[in-house]
Amino acid sequence: MAKKGKKRKEIKQKLLHKYRLVILNENTFEEKISFKLSRLNVFVTGSLFIVGLIGLTTLLIAFTPLREYIPGYSSTKLKRQAIELTYKTDSLVTALNYTNKYLGSIRQVLRGDIEYSEVDRDSLFEQYKLDPSSVDLTPIKEDSILRSEVEMEDKYSLFERNLNLPGMVLFSPLSGTISQGYHPETKHFAVDVVAPKDSPIKAVANGTVIFAEWTAETGYVIILEHANGLISVYKHNGSLNKSQGDMVRAGEVVASVGNTGELTTGPHLHFELWSNGSAVNPLDFIDFK
Repeated sequence: MAKKGKKRKEIKQKLLHKYRLVILNENTFEEKISFKLSRLNVFVTGSLFIVGLIGLTTLLIAFTPLREYIPGYSSTKLKRQAIELTYKTDSLVTALNYTNKYLGSIRQVLRGDIEYSEVDRDSLFEQYKLDPSSVDLTPIKEDSILRSEVEMEDKYSLFERNLNLPGMVLFSPLSGTISQGYHPETKHFAVDVVAPKDSPIKAVANGTVIFAEWTAETGYVIILEHANGLISVYKHNGSLNKSQGDMVRAGEVVASVGNTGELTTGPHLHFELWSNGSAVNPLDFIDFK
């Protein structure tokens, strides 16, 4: 017992023994700061500091966005995305269930598993059905006369025969002399209009520029797409005023007369007109005088 008491007394003395922590000026050895410390004070102070540090760290993690930078903690953005994905997944599952039920019903119909009720749906429309043998399909006199009139009108109508342009008027792109006409047998699907160099060339109708580039054989070329499947082509131009993708109005200047390209013999406009993929004679629709 005496030995234990002595040992405890020694431990107590060690804990309570005073030490002085002094900070001196290295050059003059002047004492700047001094502290009286004991092992017990150091232990208590260190423990309180560690506890406070742990508490402060816990508060920062629990109540500030800093926790998003700590591995193992999910961010608010990720949680929001996870919630949205959960809702979308639930909606997709619901739609899939409806689709599966619909397909199951179709399979039953195809297999003939669904029995008709006593009242057949077709019986509801039975009273409205017509017997084809009872219908007289012989053309009446008025119908025959109308057909004859329409055929005669179409026979002598150039516009209806070659080109379908309801409500569309074509403007002359250029005034000049026709040096070469439309000759599909020689694969010249255009008319060549001779005019002074730099004369303005105009769009024949409202449309969109689908091509406006230089080509080796035909020089500067511009192609316009119009309504009702109509396309107009202008070749051997001296310059182009529009670019691909531009919208143009009827009568708007799109190019100027030139002599560009290998297949040219002087300033002129090589003008083509296409309807639904087929070439048509521009002289049937445009007066170049």
